[in-house]
Amino acid sequence: MTTLADPVRTTSAVEATDITVGYGTREVLHGVDLHALRGSVTALIGPNGSGKSTLLKTCARLLRPTGGTVLLDGHDLAALPTRDIARRMAVLPQAPTAPAHLTVRELVEQGRFPHAGVLRMLRRQDHEAIDEAVRATRLEDLLHRDVDTLSGGERQRAWIALTLAQQAPILLLDEPTTFLDIGHQLEVLELVRHLNATRGMTIVMVLHDLNQAAQFADHLMVLHSGRVVRAGDPAAVLTADLLRDVFRVVAHISTDATGRPVCVPLRSIKDDTARQDRTTS
Repeated sequence: MTTLADPVRTTSAVEATDITVGYGTREVLHGVDLHALRGSVTALIGPNGSGKSTLLKTCARLLRPTGGTVLLDGHDLAALPTRDIARRMAVLPQAPTAPAHLTVRELVEQGRFPHAGVLRMLRRQDHEAIDEAVRATRLEDLLHRDVDTLSGGERQRAWIALTLAQQAPILLLDEPTTFLDIGHQLEVLELVRHLNATRGMTIVMVLHDLNQAAQFADHLMVLHSGRVVRAGDPAAVLTADLLRDVFRVVAHISTDATGRPVCVPLRSIKDDTARQDRTTS
């Protein structure tokens, strides 16, 4: 049986090659490649229905591809034991829900199940990992609160604490800022970037906000109709042409003080307008 005891030497923590995935007879991803470099933050962006969440779920082994392979630390993800994957990769799905009356402490404790001993009894090192995750997400004052009584930002921090308690070096986040106001969105993304900077975590996340993706990610992948249409540094990826062709908007692209691109959408465009813009540009 394949294990992760001896990781293969590779620069990619997660690598997907020629991935094809579908739901029933409907194919969603068509020969997609992804390379999440160790210690980097990668953001998957694209219009609704472009395949971003499907790709993330495939990399998390929540969906089985009909073609292609996913490698985790150089090992075939399909051949690895679930417990080994959970020790290396933590996954936060869209809008996760907790059982009724579960406290924050109890939620975070679930992150230790891949490491817990016989009968899932928590040991000293498990409690230490839980305490560290709570401190990192600033949840000390909320430990005994029911998760369903928390605000949106507090709830998302609690779920991130669960993933941190796993002590997995790879974190996959599916739209972690959904349903949050702008202040809580930034709070979550600043936490993600802090974890990357201080712990060297490899992070892959699906985001809708292009400016947040450009600000908080090292590498962008743009999906459109189930294919990768552009990937690379945010400044190279986010261009007026891309916004026009993929997102169907006319936009002005500038840069902030750090040199990262800032997109200012001006108006939406229809197909006939887009064709005219291309022929006259």
